[in-house]
Amino acid sequence: MNSESRIVQRPRVDIDVAIKLNESEMRALDALVGYGPDAFLKVFCEKLGGAYMRPHEAGLRSLFATVKAHIPSILRRADAARKAFNDEGGAS
Repeated sequence: MNSESRIVQRPRVDIDVAIKLNESEMRALDALVGYGPDAFLKVFCEKLGGAYMRPHEAGLRSLFATVKAHIPSILRRADAARKAFNDEGGAS
């Protein structure tokens, strides 16, 4: 029998977190990512240094992409619902 195993264990731990944001927080986050990751990283690193952020650049880019993919449509629907509820169309 071959002493070299053909099965190799590679344990991995993944963590997912759900964050609950209110409308004000969503609008702030949407505004923040509106500058894009390149501009954010440039200013962040110039003003605060890059030592803390550089190792997390891929995560930051992923975060920005996720926010840009979901938050704007949520805010548009909230604005449309508020407009419809407040009857800004002039109907009585």
